Amino acid sequence: MPFVVLVPARLASTRLPRKALADIGGVPMIVRVARRAAASKASRVVVAADDEEIVAACAEHGVTALLTSPRHATGSDRIAEASAALGLGDDEIVVNVQGDEPLIEPALIDACAALLADRSDCVMSTIAHAIDNRADFENANIVKVVLDSRGRALYFSRAPIPWPRDDPTSAPATGSSAPLRHVGLYAYRAGFLRRFPLLSHSPLEDIERLEQLRVLWHGERIAVHVSALAPGVGVDTAEDLDRARRIVAAAGAGFA
Repeated sequence: MPFVVLVPARLASTRLPRKALADIGGVPMIVRVARRAAASKASRVVVAADDEEIVAACAEHGVTALLTSPRHATGSDRIAEASAALGLGDDEIVVNVQGDEPLIEPALIDACAALLADRSDCVMSTIAHAIDNRADFENANIVKVVLDSRGRALYFSRAPIPWPRDDPTSAPATGSSAPLRHVGLYAYRAGFLRRFPLLSHSPLEDIERLEQLRVLWHGERIAVHVSALAPGVGVDTAEDLDRARRIVAAAGAGFA
């Protein structure tokens, strides 16, 4: 089951400017993300960058990168351009690994790609894992997802869902009833990926600021792999960056 990893990278990040080039353990963050992705079963890993400075940093460390338009509104738009530039066939599987996930588990990338390969009823796949504490359940920066009986996404939200009406102060349920944290890792068939930017925006997408809601709005399906593995630390803030640096420093040379 061959698949390609594309990593969107933007230099002008709003919350943490230039974070793609932030040093983590002696290399730029975007390089560390690409190296983690290369430890998966991907046939190749390509960074889709919006700036020549990112392309140059990748080249310095032996990472393949393409320059894409700086005008793209989302990472999906950016990797759609990259997939066209690479000449990927409509049925080829592309995994979008966010450029701010320097600690991503390669096994999660493999699971996301494998799920889509098995689900002809879905145009995309993604990852979730159980939430086990109240703080994460109520945190608007942690996206939640609820599923149907076939493991497909019904809705994504920054709000705590599903909400326990009869005992709203209780701790999150456990086991199969546990609320799920969405991990921002996606697999697409390349044909749908190139079609996605052409779909009209959903009002729900604009309210929640979650582009995956556009897919559901248009009646398409997203398969969700529920993993026992939690994602690594994503980097959105200076505090996140410090934490990632500490984890990599503690792990030493054995961490890619």
